[in-house]
Amino acid sequence: MGFTLSLPMVVGHMFLKKILPGLALAAALLTSHVSRAEEKATTAKRCTVMAFNVENLFDLDAVSLYDNFPVTGTGVERWTPEKLAAKLGRLAAVLKTSENGRGPDVLILQELEADHTPATTITPEAFVAAHRDRNYRDILKGELTPEQSGAPIEAWLMKALEDEGLTGYKLVLGDVLDLSKEAIHCAILTRLPIKTTRQHHLEEARTIVEAELEFGGESLFVFANHWKSGAGSAQTEPTRIQNAGVARTRLDEILKADPKANIIFGGDLNSHYNHKQRYPYMPKTGIQDVLGSQGDAGKLASGAADLYNLWFDVEPAERKSDEYQGEWGTLMHLVISRGLADGNGVDYVGGSFGAIILPGLNAHTYPVVPWRLSNYGPGAGVSDHFPVKAEFVLRTEAGASPLTRPELAPALGLPAFPAELDRSKLRDAKTLPTLSPEQITKSIGELYLLEGICNGGTKPSITIGETRYPVYVPDPKLLQAVKAIKKGVAVKWVGQLNFYKGHLEFAIVSPDWIKAR
Repeated sequence: MGFTLSLPMVVGHMFLKKILPGLALAAALLTSHVSRAEEKATTAKRCTVMAFNVENLFDLDAVSLYDNFPVTGTGVERWTPEKLAAKLGRLAAVLKTSENGRGPDVLILQELEADHTPATTITPEAFVAAHRDRNYRDILKGELTPEQSGAPIEAWLMKALEDEGLTGYKLVLGDVLDLSKEAIHCAILTRLPIKTTRQHHLEEARTIVEAELEFGGESLFVFANHWKSGAGSAQTEPTRIQNAGVARTRLDEILKADPKANIIFGGDLNSHYNHKQRYPYMPKTGIQDVLGSQGDAGKLASGAADLYNLWFDVEPAERKSDEYQGEWGTLMHLVISRGLADGNGVDYVGGSFGAIILPGLNAHTYPVVPWRLSNYGPGAGVSDHFPVKAEFVLRTEAGASPLTRPELAPALGLPAFPAELDRSKLRDAKTLPTLSPEQITKSIGELYLLEGICNGGTKPSITIGETRYPVYVPDPKLLQAVKAIKKGVAVKWVGQLNFYKGHLEFAIVSPDWIKAR
């Protein structure tokens, strides 16, 4: 099985620097069965790579750049040590579903909070060493010392991972250039030896983290991304085009030096694999037109393209990592270079890519959508994005390309909710006033039956029993339909429970949800 370091090691800095090579760690890699014939050759090593947007994993220094993420005061949504402990435990549970409980060998992370109190910063390895005699859950139950309150989130993360048996990781952190504006950043955790690292600064987006790792004697370039938000906005697409351009320049440098270089370009690109088809009003897209993400395996093999988006190795109906306004999206990505699909050396394992969907843990049970983070009461949920992962193998003999699917890029987003809901599986909003804070926070993001009185007016709301709830309708046409319902009319709607700016509310994202029943 090899060995792992007893202490996680950090090799990132807040500002652009290269680390010194030489911190090597032999990764413990497991073999597993795969179904495709070309993968049945004897293999010596495998590794799993996961991209995971962990949604606002914040530290405890009482500083937040987000108005809707309070870290002070007495409100029910305030971030607390107990909520951090629970969130870390849920993240660890998701990671343990990989590699027989060991977690992925390489983890590409988004939305780690930047350390906004650097005067109290402690390195993760020092933090873990100082608290090795106590479990992170026990520490976070009691009163924290100034050092603990000021510790960066990566220190708490590495401590939690070690306590949960997810050991052997080294950490490469993304640069933060302006603490007054940058709330979060990216990181790479790896058990594979690190050869070099680089940072690539972007306009209005998080720094791209690059790590050149070693796997089976070959270099493996891994990139952690979190591009500009606003996927469907033509106004923000130019920023994503700039983000993609910075990345493309670096990819071209690597591929010029070695056309068969092994590259994994991952993370939250705030773009869909079929961005151009989905938003035809965008004349140019960052992900497809600039980065060069595509799904034609023939073009990849012939050299007409040098990147392949692994979403194309999944059935179209299963392409989903996030839900927004009732539609599935694919904002999370793993994009590979030609060198990882040529049947030689380090290669992608065909059919191994996909989203990690765990109903009851990181997904609601019905309908099955991401169980996003809720800070209401004791807190619940994991992330508004499903992580995605893929396996890679070091071939001991040459074989065929692992990519065999035809290129299919549907133009429409997939509906995230069934057209005909099984209403017997939905909660009744009349019960909300009787629920405990723990029960409420666990149900945020779930669908409720709304039987009550429409209050009319320009800001929709519904009165259920004696409680008035705001109603959020993001689609303009649907909003007009809701506003057209007269005040005092009895309605039977369906709504998704949200907690926004201190209040419970319901979102309505489908015309079917306001139809008379």
